[in-house]
Amino acid sequence: MSYKDFEVKQSKVFKEVVVIKPSIFEDLRGNIFTSFNKDIYENELLPKKLDFKHDKFAESIQNVLRGLHGDTKTWKLVSCAYGELVEVVVDMRKDSSTYLKWEAFELKANEYRQVLIPPGFVNGYYVKTEKAVFHYKLAYDGDYIDADEQITVAWDDKRIGIDWPCSNPILQDRDILKK
Repeated sequence: MSYKDFEVKQSKVFKEVVVIKPSIFEDLRGNIFTSFNKDIYENELLPKKLDFKHDKFAESIQNVLRGLHGDTKTWKLVSCAYGELVEVVVDMRKDSSTYLKWEAFELKANEYRQVLIPPGFVNGYYVKTEKAVFHYKLAYDGDYIDADEQITVAWDDKRIGIDWPCSNPILQDRDILKK
């Protein structure tokens, strides 16, 4: 699909996940693009009567792997605001034909691509550059499900078999799950 200022493509693995690329105007000063348009994102891409409630940014150093986290009610619009990272999305819906399947997306700040992830999926990312800033915009009904209520899956879960570009990433305690 194409909207004014945006190109929207379905993921290669999941029909519910979309990749959004804004059109970018460039000249000798640099560039400018639209990162969010309420009419398109909330009226065309999200379920009706659902809107984005807050944004978060996470700055990480090279070799950090954050995730895999998610829940059953939050839509996430994710992008890389600085640096480069590998974003991975995994379907955790047990009744889905794509249960435990995964897809990786290269996100680079200078490309401005976004990935829209629906509820029931977990996501995580690996930082490829010296530093990266990950941005996510969250849409949900009711109160936000914070870390203690989220689904957490081991980054190296053998059932999933993600091909991360690292073998010994920097992890937080939450992501070092006992097998």
